[in-house]
Amino acid sequence: MNAWPEIAKQITATTQRPFDPKEIRTVGGGCINQTYCIADDQRYFFVKTNDTVRLTMFAAEAAGLQEIIQSNTLRAPHPICWERDNQYSWLVLEYLDLNHRANGIAEELGTGLAAMHRMTAPQFGWTHDNTIGSTPQINTPSSDWPAFWHTNRLQYQLDLAQTKGYHGKLQKLGEQLLEDFSQFFTSHTPKPSLLHGDLWNGNFSYDQTGHPVVFDPAVYYGDREADIAMTELFGGFPAGFYSAYRHEYPLESGYNVRKVLYNLYHVLNHLNLFGGGYRHQAEQMMNYLLAEIR
Repeated sequence: MNAWPEIAKQITATTQRPFDPKEIRTVGGGCINQTYCIADDQRYFFVKTNDTVRLTMFAAEAAGLQEIIQSNTLRAPHPICWERDNQYSWLVLEYLDLNHRANGIAEELGTGLAAMHRMTAPQFGWTHDNTIGSTPQINTPSSDWPAFWHTNRLQYQLDLAQTKGYHGKLQKLGEQLLEDFSQFFTSHTPKPSLLHGDLWNGNFSYDQTGHPVVFDPAVYYGDREADIAMTELFGGFPAGFYSAYRHEYPLESGYNVRKVLYNLYHVLNHLNLFGGGYRHQAEQMMNYLLAEIR
């Protein structure tokens, strides 16, 4: 990649300290971006790169990280700078030494997330649209949570699936589910809580001292149950996380059904991103949800 001189120049300007990278190494983990650790003799940075058109995705991610950091609840890497040239876009972040899971304090993660969820906004959504993976995520503010989830989450993903050739049973079940959507919220009126938005097992870790760190957010303000639901979707979180969270901020009756509704969004997104292997799972989830309200 030939953007490194420009990236180094921007780091120098942003931090007001000369930065001349002596080491550039790839870092594994993501499937959307290319990721690197770059370093001079004193400082390290974490860099994500993608096509030049992805700058808005990186700018929204930086804003989401700032939103979490400003909540003073959970630690997240500080965004340093982001820009593009005629070939690449990039996001430079604070480099954190992570993956110390053997010493991680899961209870602190649960307590911190509960505190973050108590940070609220006047409306659902957010001031920025962003991405979930590489899929656009629409965050147009709304005072009506069921309408927000109906239109900006499930309807959006089902429409995208239609354009990708997923017709038939998937769309029929989706249409039926959206018609009866309000029944899931007859006794549940959530507050617009600050959400990580993409809180699966791969988007948190621990630093050298065992304190939790969250990253790769898809931030918006919504029902806190959407975050908790996703923690259960791909591998789950440590038991101490759940006990600490529920102690600080107990979940409401009906969560076990609503979590399927919220996780359907992510399964549909995986269908749209990665292919038909998720279709059957999405259809099963919709059948379960329809059976619950009929």
